[in-house]
Amino acid sequence: MSTPQTTDQSPAGATRREHDLLGDREVPAGAYYGVHTLRALENFPISGSPISTHPDLVVALACVKQAAARANAELGLLTPEVAGAVEAACEEVRAGELHGEFVVDVIQGGAGTSTNMNANEVIANRAIELLGGTLGDYSVVHPLDQVNRSQSTNDVYPTAVKVAMHFAIDRLHTAMKGLSQAFAVKADEFAGVLKMGRTQLQDAVPMTLGQEFATYAVMVAEDADRLAEAAALIREINLGGTAIGTGLNAPSRYTELAVAALRDISGVPVVSATDLVEATQDVGSFVQLSGVLKRTAVKLSKICNDLRLLSSGPRSGFSEINLPPVQAGSSIMPGKVNPVIPEVVNQVAFEVVGNDVAISFAAEGGQLQLNAFEPIIAHNLFESVTHLTAACRVLESRCVVGITANTEHLRGVVERSIGIVTALNPHIGYAAATEVAAEALASGRSVTELVVERGLMTPEQVDAVMRPEVLIPTLQRRAATVRDV
Repeated sequence: MSTPQTTDQSPAGATRREHDLLGDREVPAGAYYGVHTLRALENFPISGSPISTHPDLVVALACVKQAAARANAELGLLTPEVAGAVEAACEEVRAGELHGEFVVDVIQGGAGTSTNMNANEVIANRAIELLGGTLGDYSVVHPLDQVNRSQSTNDVYPTAVKVAMHFAIDRLHTAMKGLSQAFAVKADEFAGVLKMGRTQLQDAVPMTLGQEFATYAVMVAEDADRLAEAAALIREINLGGTAIGTGLNAPSRYTELAVAALRDISGVPVVSATDLVEATQDVGSFVQLSGVLKRTAVKLSKICNDLRLLSSGPRSGFSEINLPPVQAGSSIMPGKVNPVIPEVVNQVAFEVVGNDVAISFAAEGGQLQLNAFEPIIAHNLFESVTHLTAACRVLESRCVVGITANTEHLRGVVERSIGIVTALNPHIGYAAATEVAAEALASGRSVTELVVERGLMTPEQVDAVMRPEVLIPTLQRRAATVRDV
């Protein structure tokens, strides 16, 4: 197999003439794309981001086209020679070749037609080249009659998006599991570090820093499980439904053969939808996935809010934990270090929430047998998954693994806290506890000091109550839970 030339080797300004519904156009002579892609380039100068920005989508498109070629060959609709060349071209695209030829904007009208045309033309022209022909000579391999045989954009595009999303979700799931485990490691490390829990930013009752981090481990692990459930929903595809799900122009057995080939080629366990008409117009699985991504983002942002608050200071804030310093924090304040890693994760979360709103509107905007707005749904889903994956990895490697605890400070806060009186309440009674709390608050003295001074408990009794395993009855059970994450 020869290596494709991914840059134009033709003389500067050289073109070739191609024809479509609207007439003739000059296409760059060395381009693997054709006239349909050229018109899309002119029509959609929107984001400046080509579909190659999402390499998973390009690979998935090649998987779908290869599966279709294999099915069509088995049905006798493509010659072995043409089918072999198309499959070989698809293999190259899947290996990362020719991605620079996937140039149409990610945001486009036409329900993804321009993306499908771009894929058809690139694969056809590379197949032509492999067969010894000249780029643009579609008498050798035709983008529509052969590469797009038995297909429509309306089944190819959503199928490719789902396969691509599966690739991306696998990476996000791995990143989330890694982040959860990093929090679990910290939970074990901080298991004996006593601190004051808070509700509504006010002192509540004692807990351990390990319990606080164990909560984060469980939160992230739970969402990793929800993500796996959402991934299962997007494995149902409408390949073979063609234009509106009725299967027009797709011969008998094509759907069965194409879906089986796609499973084999992509490694994704896709299944054919029970009702292809419903599956062609319904984007509910994308909405479900976006909702899980939003849930994940919101919870990650909450965790990062906590990390920023707990590390605030270093002298005038909570100063309960130390985040690893990763860069200078100010151009004017020497020595300042900011919680930049949690901050960037917060911003990713804000983006994901916004993407979910756009996806919801796009899903609602569908009409009759097709949703024309799948390109923006796909683009926003890819952005959300990709950025969340990076955010989880960065949060783990550049922040969580390096967090340390200010153990003595935390213990002192517990001893000085008014909230500790709750733990003493069963031993001295509510009325006495209330009086002690009021005096401690007014005088600035510690609750334990006043309890001993008033003769309500001996120092030994106070010390016995202040042990972590007494203050926190669920400590052992919680630790076991974290080890199971």
